[in-house]
Amino acid sequence: MPISLYHIAVPSFQKHLGAMDALLDKLAAYAAAKKIDPSVLLAARLYPDMFELTRQIQGTTDFAKAATARLANVAVPSYADTETTIPELKARLAKTLAFLETIKPEQMEGAEQRMITIKVGPNDMTFTGQDYLLHFALPNFYFHATTAYAIMRHNGVEIGKRDFMRRA
Repeated sequence: MPISLYHIAVPSFQKHLGAMDALLDKLAAYAAAKKIDPSVLLAARLYPDMFELTRQIQGTTDFAKAATARLANVAVPSYADTETTIPELKARLAKTLAFLETIKPEQMEGAEQRMITIKVGPNDMTFTGQDYLLHFALPNFYFHATTAYAIMRHNGVEIGKRDFMRRA
């Protein structure tokens, strides 16, 4: 029996967004223990031309909600990208997880071959639903999730692979 796009996407997004929520708890505890202003850690980046931690977390939610919505053929939720604190980022993760809960597997049936066109910078990109998920949305989701993890680890938060690969 073939696996559906729903079962590839939604549980993966849920698992790693949940892990990101737990990582933010560890970031908050680390900041408190080391007497570091959390805003300093949220502004950290791996390299000057890369997005900061806050934007990496926003990116994980953006790809999770957009991919799920597009594949389910529903409106993509719009978020303002105004989070500046750990609690605000945790609320964004919770809002995204709540959205994912509203999507049912049957909403994505047939999405594998449906054409999806998105704007990437000034260009339009068109994919089949399957190619969009497997070769664009999931890689971007994991890129931002991994980079967020790496920024935290680089700044001394005591986390490891098990924190990133958290059981659902």
